[in-house]
Amino acid sequence: MMPGHKPMKDRLAPALCANASGDCKIKPLLVYHGPENPRAFKSHKILKEKLQENNLPVQALLILDNAPAHPPNLEDDILEELKFIKVLYLPPNTTPILQPMDQQVISNFKRLYTKHLFRRCFEVTESTNLTLREFWKDHFNIAICLQIIHQAWLGVATKTLTSAWKKLWPEAVAERIYEELEPGVSVEEEIVSLGKFMGLEVEERDVNELIEEYTQELTTEEIQELQSQQHTEVMQEIGFEESEEEVISTSEIKEILGMWESVSQFVEKKHPVKVATGRASDLFNDTCLTHFRNILRGRKKQTSLDMFFFKRPTGESEKNVAKKAKTSEDI
Repeated sequence: MMPGHKPMKDRLAPALCANASGDCKIKPLLVYHGPENPRAFKSHKILKEKLQENNLPVQALLILDNAPAHPPNLEDDILEELKFIKVLYLPPNTTPILQPMDQQVISNFKRLYTKHLFRRCFEVTESTNLTLREFWKDHFNIAICLQIIHQAWLGVATKTLTSAWKKLWPEAVAERIYEELEPGVSVEEEIVSLGKFMGLEVEERDVNELIEEYTQELTTEEIQELQSQQHTEVMQEIGFEESEEEVISTSEIKEILGMWESVSQFVEKKHPVKVATGRASDLFNDTCLTHFRNILRGRKKQTSLDMFFFKRPTGESEKNVAKKAKTSEDI
């Protein structure tokens, strides 16, 4: 691994959820490990919102582990507003042997997450001038983490989700499923291969240690250190937001929009997976570039007003008037 590697204390806690037939894989609920929520507990409000967002069936059974972190009277509060949901808790201290998500689902998800993480690092270091350390320190962020979580959760197979219910509900699992689990070794070998391509000294045992880091609880001292660090970052961010906003020239915006148009056309013509890349392109276009297009649109309106109110001296051509207005637009 990289020299001086330390476990990351800043983390997201994904809550995985799927049904016994494996055909309903809920988008993971992600809870950020923030200062006001140091142990990333799932609040009652978040749980209710999650249930409503996913339009669960009229008759649903929600199985939860028997953890002290759950809010008191959770079952009664849920039934008060969501009467179609029945809540049952697993017996105490049985999560590792009964809870479906603990039966290879979470472990497979962690392996797939690590594989996609290594692959992203490899792709970045191969296609840019960034070193692995520079990417990890200065460019890896929560947005990238969310993308990798999405890829990893998509990669968890239906047969893995179904077989996870074997101990809790054996009748729901077909016999043939028991023998068809995706092998974890091949994923680990791919992780090792990607690591070695990036010049890392990594073996399968290192991969297992890295995966184990994702489950380690923070100590009180580590939580306090994280809170102090996050407080500093928040204060710096507030100071940055209060500083004067950078003015982007019209020519810069037009240049970057032109580049995006070329890239999107190239991907549309050359990439074999049209549907997925089309959605990704639309998402980037709507999320990132609409802001800059709105700036251009606002400046064009201002230019039109300038030309309307600008009093042209006798004998001055419309061309000169437009030129003066364009000068104000480019500021």
